Amino acid sequence: MRVFLVDDHAVFRSGVRAELGRESDMEVVGEAGAVAEAVAGIATARPDVVLLDVHMPDGGGVAVLQGLERDRQGPVCLALSVSDAAEDVIAVIRAGARGYVTKTISGPELADGIRRVAGGDAVFSPRLAGFVLDSFTGRSPAPEPPLDPELDSLTPRELEVLRLLARGYTYREIAESLFISVKTVETHASNVLRKTQQSNRNALTRWAHRRRID
Repeated sequence: MRVFLVDDHAVFRSGVRAELGRESDMEVVGEAGAVAEAVAGIATARPDVVLLDVHMPDGGGVAVLQGLERDRQGPVCLALSVSDAAEDVIAVIRAGARGYVTKTISGPELADGIRRVAGGDAVFSPRLAGFVLDSFTGRSPAPEPPLDPELDSLTPRELEVLRLLARGYTYREIAESLFISVKTVETHASNVLRKTQQSNRNALTRWAHRRRID
C-alpha cells in the first residue's frame, strides 16, 4: 500500500514514516510540507492513500484536496491533524477526505485507519463522526466559534504569522514561508503581541495553543 505524507512539520513526518515502516504492507512513497509541493508530489508518486494535515501556512488540507485530480484512480485522503474542531472536520470532509483522525492516534491505529480508508471505509477518531453526521443531516451545523475580541482583532496576515510563531518557526523561516521580509515579520509579531496583550513569545504560544491555533 503506497502512502504519501503531507504535513509542514518535518519531524512529525519523520515519526509517521518510522511508524509506518514497521508495517509490512505499507510503503511511504513521498512527502511534502506545502500545498503546491503536495499536489505535484501526489501526481508523480500516485499513492493509494494520502495522510493530510489540515492546517498549513499556505492553505492546508482543503487546498490540497481542491488541487487533486478527481478520478477513480486517484488516492483516498485521510486527514491527520492536531485539531478536533467541528469546523475543521466538516470542511475537510466536504472537500473530499475519506476520514479524519487526530494526532493523538497510535501508530498501529493509524496503520489500521489507512487500511480501512483504502478499502472504502470512512474512518474517524472518537466523537468526530458525530460532527459530520450532524452537518450532513442538517440537524446541527458546525458550532459558531465563541467571540474572542483579541483574536478577532488580528488581520489575516497577522493570524498567519501567529500560527507560525505558535509552531516554533523563526522570524526568518516565517519570512521565507510567507514571502515577506524579516522586518515585516517583526512588525506583524509586534502587532500580534500588542493586540493579544501577551508579554513575550512564550506567553503568546501558550495563548495560541489554548485557542487551538496551530
